[in-house]
Amino acid sequence: MITDNLIAGDPSGKGSEVVNSYDPVKRERLPESFICATEEEINKAVEEAHEAWKIYKNSKAPEKAEFLRVIAEEIEALGDLLVQRAMLESGLPEGRIVGERGRTCGQLRLFAELLEEGSWVEAIIDEAIPERQPLPRTDIRKMLRSSGPVAVFTASNFPLAFSTAGGDTASALAAGCPVIVKAHPSHLGTNALVAEAISKAVVKCGLPGGVFSSIQGSGHETGQRLVQHPLIKAVGFTGSYKGGMAIVKAANERNEPIPVYAEMGSTNPIFVLPEKIKNEAKTVAGQLAVSVNLGAGQFCTNPGLIIVENCEGLDVFMESMKQEFQSLEAATMLNEAIYKSYEANKQDIIDQNHVNPIYNEENENTEWKGRPAVAKVTAKAFVKNPVLHKEVFGPFTLVIVCNDKAELNEVTLAMEGQLTGSVIGTEKDIETHENLIENLSQKVGRLIFNGVPTGVEVCHAMHHGGPFPSTSNGKYTSVGTDAIKRFVRPVSYQNAPQNILPDALKDGNPLKIWRKVNGAITKD
Repeated sequence: MITDNLIAGDPSGKGSEVVNSYDPVKRERLPESFICATEEEINKAVEEAHEAWKIYKNSKAPEKAEFLRVIAEEIEALGDLLVQRAMLESGLPEGRIVGERGRTCGQLRLFAELLEEGSWVEAIIDEAIPERQPLPRTDIRKMLRSSGPVAVFTASNFPLAFSTAGGDTASALAAGCPVIVKAHPSHLGTNALVAEAISKAVVKCGLPGGVFSSIQGSGHETGQRLVQHPLIKAVGFTGSYKGGMAIVKAANERNEPIPVYAEMGSTNPIFVLPEKIKNEAKTVAGQLAVSVNLGAGQFCTNPGLIIVENCEGLDVFMESMKQEFQSLEAATMLNEAIYKSYEANKQDIIDQNHVNPIYNEENENTEWKGRPAVAKVTAKAFVKNPVLHKEVFGPFTLVIVCNDKAELNEVTLAMEGQLTGSVIGTEKDIETHENLIENLSQKVGRLIFNGVPTGVEVCHAMHHGGPFPSTSNGKYTSVGTDAIKRFVRPVSYQNAPQNILPDALKDGNPLKIWRKVNGAITKD
């Protein structure tokens, strides 16, 4: 693997500063030293991207689709080398990494299919009506077009699916936008392997080298320089609230502010309703414990809040939660910073007034293992204490006990914006808690019934985004095919000659895509 930056397909290592990944299981620094990008190299990557965009934005859908499919093939061709490196840098098990590779390649191919189908450009045609009274209507046509080079910040908790060739990169490339990836310091080797695979695909498909670059850096300065370069037109980010807001601030301080699509965390509340607790307390407790502790709780959809009503069976539910958490093994966390943050934030919650631990094993060793924990608090205490609302990234959840429906709604209304909200209940429960469900729908991007939030399907209908502060812009998703809409902008053509119009807007519909013509959806 290369340890240089990859600028428009060429290795570049002009800097003197280096950064290393770590093995979180052995807690050892890995031997490869990756060279941090200089300001000159960052500028070159963006300038090359801008030049490539002038050509790539006009690539036909089949050409871009083939490019995405070749990227997937090149990633798969890395075989066990990629899997082992991702395991080494993340501490995640082989099955998880193999599954994540499948998801990464699957979403690349899904975007390829989207491009070939074509209607995502939202072509709208209002033909001229010269005889209209009192004023004639001129010909106006509109569609979505590529916005320009995109900066992508990779995530710590998904070394493949939310990383170098993940959803942000896939959707940006599908939109016709070149990408500059800022590698996450936790998986620099994994990034290097995937970056090389993408660069090979660029060459195989005969595209300009600037369509993709990968840069490395040890601190915030590299990212700030990338975001504030005037030729960057949008940013994709998955990570912490602090990191996301720093990027939003940098983007807004530019002479030309640009959109930042930042996914920044969520507590993903789960409401377990009375009839369900009465009838299935042990089963639900087991289901929730597994979800909370999946991947050591290092998912943006980890359920950090469980809200229940004081009802028959609640004692059984609480005891079952304790037993389930006691039976779970501690798992290695992604890096030392995440492990220490988990321990500190978990303890901060438990130390708050009126919070009582249900299960919290003391961590006396020095391994970076997150130990499962669960605590409870009253609804009144939760509503009054903003500390209890913050995300604890790791295998911890807080059970909020409400006295009645009114308190359930108070808790819901007091919550910040979330990626997801779940309701677990019988048919009768759901019928008698319509106000709760309506209130919850105003707080979340995805409303789940009788299921857990961990596990995000990559499909056309998925919305993986939510009201602030779960994301910086809740109108958009970072998962699913609608993610492409983050990196395009609408352009109207008024009274344009046919030879000037993009194919999607021409008379006769040469692309044979679905369009809206004079208010009617048609392929004509």
